[in-house]
Amino acid sequence: MKNTFQAPKGTRDFMPEAMAVRRYIEETWRRVSVRHGFLEVDGPTFESLELYKVKSGDEIVSQLFSFRDRGDRELALRPEFTPTLARMVAAQAQGLPRPIKWFSIPRCYRAEQPQKGRLREFIQWNVDFLADPTPRCEQECLMLCIETLREFGLQAGDFRIGWNNRDWLTQALTSTFVAPERVGDAYFILDRLAKLDAAGRRELYAQRQCPPREQSQFDLFAAAISSEPAAPDALMQIMSTWPQEVRDGIKAFESRIADIGLGEYCRFDLSVVRGLAYYTGFVFEVLDAKSHNRAMAGGGRYDRLIETFGGPSMPAIGFGMGDVVLEIVLRERGVLPRQLLSAPDVFVLSALPDEQPVQQILMALRRSTWDSASQRVAQAGLHAVASYKATRNIGKLLPEAVASGARVAVILAPEELARGVAKIKNLITRTEREAPLEAAALAAQVRAELQSG
Repeated sequence: MKNTFQAPKGTRDFMPEAMAVRRYIEETWRRVSVRHGFLEVDGPTFESLELYKVKSGDEIVSQLFSFRDRGDRELALRPEFTPTLARMVAAQAQGLPRPIKWFSIPRCYRAEQPQKGRLREFIQWNVDFLADPTPRCEQECLMLCIETLREFGLQAGDFRIGWNNRDWLTQALTSTFVAPERVGDAYFILDRLAKLDAAGRRELYAQRQCPPREQSQFDLFAAAISSEPAAPDALMQIMSTWPQEVRDGIKAFESRIADIGLGEYCRFDLSVVRGLAYYTGFVFEVLDAKSHNRAMAGGGRYDRLIETFGGPSMPAIGFGMGDVVLEIVLRERGVLPRQLLSAPDVFVLSALPDEQPVQQILMALRRSTWDSASQRVAQAGLHAVASYKATRNIGKLLPEAVASGARVAVILAPEELARGVAKIKNLITRTEREAPLEAAALAAQVRAELQSG
């Protein structure tokens, strides 16, 4: 019967090789997060639909997988982790040690049209730094983001971070050419300028009902955010009209990130405003430097969000990075490790008619020992496998052991069995020796062979 079932559109099956890539990405996120002092958290896969409406408004409903449960409650699969985090912090705010440095690696779901780099089901690394009003939390988030990408093998030429500050930008816009009531339109335009040619800009200006002065200024902004040689001059021309305190703030932040060695990765970028209304100040995006405007990560300050969910007033900053685009970039740069499936330590080969000795040896090799005093594993079990081929010809089984990547093979044969021994073969040096067949003693000899290199 032909299999007519397929994975739902916009989702993925994780076969062993794909699962190894996924675990590599997740473990790298986790390892570097912990190294930077962040603690891991998680929450429900689905939440009250109202939770997402509070953060993003009613229009978010069309982008979610939502449903009613048997109690007629409106629920939704999580499209992101920030609302869950805000709910958790708001409920426990008084008892949490501060600052709060959390990260999570949840599966998320979006009911949108799948395309390259965007799926309906994806895994996202979320990092949040709360209860610290100083610029150091912004710097720590940038530091963590950059060091994680470097841990994956990416360098300054592979990605760039554009940063901005919505408070400063609002002050600059309203003091020059944008009326206060049109700041939202200005952000809408700035968020799209980098993706549009001249004709596209004309259409956007008409859509947002821009007066002629706004149009000419936004054209200058478009020149400043382009990759043309004259872009820095256009940026300087724009910033020369801004209030001095805004220019001083930008210069001071640039100096701080340069002092900690992040200057080559980060630059002030007019086009980075982030589309979500809850951002309150510093914002940033990580862009693929070799694929124009492909975003790899993004985030910023959301100083009023915890309060929105019933918690205390609390400064906060966070960012997210999805696995889909990241994997594409790692593959394109050739930095994704070729062999991520775990190779066994030892491969057991048997020419015996009885399978039971193989099982006894596998059990001894795989068993960990427990230290009751420290309440920890004293010695981890080995990664041990055996051949399932229906042959007793060791010569035919050895290529399987070598292909597995194992460093040591244990060979069981009738001649050695009669003498109460087994062979331990080093698959790297091609040397072999005999060891007692008793399972625990044999396991100890295998460990010694592995440790000898």
